[in-house]
Amino acid sequence: MICFSSPFRSCSWLLWRTPLLLAVAALFPCAADAETPPNFKRENLVAWCIVPFDAKKRSPEERASMVSQLGLKRVAYDWREEHVSHFEDEIAAYRKEGIEFFAFWSGHDAAYPLFEKHSIKPQIWSTLKTGKGLSNSEKITNAVADLVPLAQKTKDSGLALGLYNHGGWGGLPDNMVAVCKALREKGFDHVGLVYNFHHAHPRIDQFADDLKKMKPYLLCVNLNGMANPAKVDVSKNENRTKPIGSGDHEGEMIAILIEQKYQGAIGILGHVATRDVEEVLRENIEGLEKILSKIP
Repeated sequence: MICFSSPFRSCSWLLWRTPLLLAVAALFPCAADAETPPNFKRENLVAWCIVPFDAKKRSPEERASMVSQLGLKRVAYDWREEHVSHFEDEIAAYRKEGIEFFAFWSGHDAAYPLFEKHSIKPQIWSTLKTGKGLSNSEKITNAVADLVPLAQKTKDSGLALGLYNHGGWGGLPDNMVAVCKALREKGFDHVGLVYNFHHAHPRIDQFADDLKKMKPYLLCVNLNGMANPAKVDVSKNENRTKPIGSGDHEGEMIAILIEQKYQGAIGILGHVATRDVEEVLRENIEGLEKILSKIP
């Protein structure tokens, strides 16, 4: 039924108008009728790139509080060398705020004992690097061999391993899928893929086909405002990492994720080192919610 209320005085008036009201309601469905998929709801989103990329340089406690105040409940943790001594503080701060330590960038020898100590199982996200060799099959074989030690380490620790697109050969979905499948054939069933919009501008037109190939292996898709690479230089930071809702193509790409019933994790970025990451996350949340409100 159409989204308004009115005290009808006549039942006959309502009966006479019902066909018209139903027709209008079909054209303009209620916002409440368009249910947001669970993985796109705010409390299920994953905040990503919020540690080094924060002009305020928050402490672990300040960062956890900020994330919680935004209504977010999951964080993928990226770090630099200066953050190593604060790993345990970060874990404790997230736990205090009821935030899931969802993923950890690249892995670190100091982190694995802490995961066990605090009984957490974050995914480990690692860039898929270009394999060595002349043919593509040689590159795949080399990339697989290079990843076996990390695959074994994460398997022994009970942690999922996500191969992360960061441009180049290792960012091409066909190569990502091939390496992932080859690792699984070696017994590493915990290996999957992490796909980032902001490293996929050359693949905008192929996204629907790419998603079909990647979906069985996807652990997380990180969203971003997608500028048109035919109009601007997407290698520049201000064009590569735009707020969701300010680009030309992310709306159609998000619609494809929903149409293909992708049910895995969804991440949003704070990937702007010169700005307060709280403002950047809020822009992405609001932009995403606006896009979702327009998708049938």
